Amino acid sequence: MRTFTYPSQLTDGNLALALATALTPEGIDPSPNFFSGFAVYPQALARGLLTLADVTSTRYFHYTPVSQRDPVLSAQGNRLRAECFSACNGVHARLDLLESGFDGRIALGTTNVDIGMELRTALTRIRQEDRLRVDIGSGGLTVLPVGKPAGNLIQMGKSVQERPVQMPDRWIRALGNAAAIHRRMTPVFTVNGSQAQVFVASLPAATGKNLSGWLTCTPAGVKLTPRRSPSAVFVSGLHRLSALKRLMTHISGMTFYAPSEGEPGAFMAEALLPGARLTLSLTAEAWQGYSGEGSLLESLAKPDVLEDAESIRSGLAFDALIDENLFGRQWAMNPDRVQTALGLLAVSGKLGYDAHDQAYFHRELPDDPDRVLKDNPRLAAARKLVDTVRHLGNHKYVVRSGDADYPVTYDPAQGTGSATCACTWYLNHQNSRGPCKHILAVQLREEEPS
Repeated sequence: MRTFTYPSQLTDGNLALALATALTPEGIDPSPNFFSGFAVYPQALARGLLTLADVTSTRYFHYTPVSQRDPVLSAQGNRLRAECFSACNGVHARLDLLESGFDGRIALGTTNVDIGMELRTALTRIRQEDRLRVDIGSGGLTVLPVGKPAGNLIQMGKSVQERPVQMPDRWIRALGNAAAIHRRMTPVFTVNGSQAQVFVASLPAATGKNLSGWLTCTPAGVKLTPRRSPSAVFVSGLHRLSALKRLMTHISGMTFYAPSEGEPGAFMAEALLPGARLTLSLTAEAWQGYSGEGSLLESLAKPDVLEDAESIRSGLAFDALIDENLFGRQWAMNPDRVQTALGLLAVSGKLGYDAHDQAYFHRELPDDPDRVLKDNPRLAAARKLVDTVRHLGNHKYVVRSGDADYPVTYDPAQGTGSATCACTWYLNHQNSRGPCKHILAVQLREEEPS
């Protein structure tokens, strides 16, 4: 995922999206082609891509427009998924382009897709009645005439424009944490198209103030209230949904998600579009970024997780939806072990989670064997503290760190969610951003084989 050899273009009813080098079932492909055919809903596709571009070029916390990053594109046979994060890393956007929105065959693989400024400008001119041919990959790029005409023939050559792909390293950390958070999301309520469009029209602009509260479905539509009510969803930073305004006239329904435990936290809104779905998920606070959530730390501290993850990884084939029960039967793992292994694979960006279908999906990003420890320094620090842990009985422990002793309570049967510690990290965050290194050290001591 290093460079785009050719720029994305939109000319004469032909949308050509340039891809970087892709990881595919056959290995690395320097000139991938993911799709060639027609878009059934041209304007919805164009505005969906523009929405991703809006998100990735916006810093919602202390609003600032910034240079955009290139979305990650996964082709999974029956759908295309394009994902990106906002510049502040507090908003994750995913556009699922479903098979019903295309007239043609979708290939398999993962790469970056080029959505440059020239293409953004051209996409705004697409009308619903246009007939749009879509070529995603280097094979479908528009060609430019070169040389002199020979009779009625014109010699043709490709326009070359190398541009480096900007794939922030923190995006990979964020993709792993986002998958863990999305897995805890459950649908709370759904509204129809007219109610959804009224709600989107009422959203504050990206430059608006940081509104927070409980979204609830009333006979008059979706309302933001200061108090909790049955079937309400808490959202922090309502202005972070403003990118949906581009798609307002195409939205035929919206579903709002909240963490399964029911407490205020992360938030997700899913907009139903013709032949597609767009999902925006927000961190618990507008100033938080997904790359610092630490949601996977508890899973990463479990024994045998590396071996289990490697076994499951060998069976991944760019699946749009992963059957966890199938992997459990294939490798003789119980559901907990399968979940832990999938969580580890998510750390390297190899898996995402689709809350709509309640299943993981496979994407493949460049691998770094040391990423787990590099991206989770608390886990690395906890491993160094394991030998200092003393068990006092009755789920009480003491961890020696530096020149101080830190009392920890931890019940293996309940996990780290109910654990406590006396350190500054725990006092500031409790377990909302993953356990502290002292709790992790206790967990490692209890779960590692003797």
